[in-house]
Amino acid sequence: MPAKKLIDAEAPAGGGTALQINLRHLQAFSAVAATGSVTQAAEVLFRVASAVTRAVAELESSLGVSLFERKARGMLMNVYGEAVRVRAQRVEQEFAAACQELAAGDIGAARQPVEARSLLASMFSGRRLALFASLSELHNMPAVAAAFGVTQPAISALVRELEARTGRTLFTRSARGVTPTRAGSQLAFRCKRALAELRSIASDLAALRGAVEGRVTVGALPLSRTLILPSAIAALVARHPRLHVSTVESPYEALAAALRSGDIDFIIGALRPPEDAKDLLQEPLFEDRISLIVRAGHPLAMRPRVGRAALQRAQWVLSRPGSPSRELLVRAFREAGDAAPVPAVETGDLALLRGLLLQSDMVTAISAHQLRYEIETGALVVLPYPLESTRRRIGLTQRRNALPSPAAKALIDAVRQVVAARM
Repeated sequence: MPAKKLIDAEAPAGGGTALQINLRHLQAFSAVAATGSVTQAAEVLFRVASAVTRAVAELESSLGVSLFERKARGMLMNVYGEAVRVRAQRVEQEFAAACQELAAGDIGAARQPVEARSLLASMFSGRRLALFASLSELHNMPAVAAAFGVTQPAISALVRELEARTGRTLFTRSARGVTPTRAGSQLAFRCKRALAELRSIASDLAALRGAVEGRVTVGALPLSRTLILPSAIAALVARHPRLHVSTVESPYEALAAALRSGDIDFIIGALRPPEDAKDLLQEPLFEDRISLIVRAGHPLAMRPRVGRAALQRAQWVLSRPGSPSRELLVRAFREAGDAAPVPAVETGDLALLRGLLLQSDMVTAISAHQLRYEIETGALVVLPYPLESTRRRIGLTQRRNALPSPAAKALIDAVRQVVAARM
């Protein structure tokens, strides 16, 4: 399943601006920025100068800022223009990459080449990018039409236009809905990345005015949800009330896929081996280990030392097979020459786990940080049974070569501050 619903039709704090941006206006802006002249930009784009002038003016109107200083000798970008140009170039790079990937999939097939300019002309707005990407994710045309307030024929027309422009089938139709082909999935991936760049523009411009605004979407792995992320978000939103933060709670694999496609800004939680994250940038923040935790007054909690035999007789509640904490526990027991515990209950729900521990004599193996508040109040206790071999690095994961928005950077800095002060 996808890590999150891709599109918020009424996305706050910059999301709406991204959907409204006209990519052809952005293209005209880039040409003027590169040449310093409306006339020369018009020649490059094979458009009349008045159309280029109008496109730049409409882009400035949609963003609420002037991007150029109009001089007798030409158009000079100001600081806002420089910020938008960086994002515009990254959007163009995603379209160029999409064309290369579509061409690379044509081995043995005689297909028309796809030009980035032609592809951009078909998409022409952030809204169209979002609509196409959402269709590839939801596989349901009526649901996408309802989310965007458009008709199904309008969506069908967009798909037909893109298929005509690319010369490739992008979706297969069936009674159950629409399924993206390999070409459709490749194009949707690049649409999401381009959309992520558009979403960052509002935050970039706000930062130049001295404000932290925009939307940040965080992939929250279990260990971060009790203390680190709540503390960081609370502190940051108190200082910057126009900031909007969304969290996504999914398995690491789904979060990593969403990070790569630009659906989320960063992940916080247990880091993975470098070989499993070659295209990702991992920043360790601290080390953690698995602890054995029971309720206060538990028979095992009354002992100065907990023996292996007692643990074998205990009743366990553990996370599901394959989860990091479960795998670490199994490995620790095997290294000690013991059989891994067989749980009576398996769950990934922290609320259920907490309830079972408080109302029974079950034992769990989890990071103590995830039950920090119950341990601090004395409702739960950590057994004196060290599991040093379960140590792992906890930190931040970002997409390599990504350009985080100022809003995302602010939240990342807030996370670092919480860890430095409290971990």
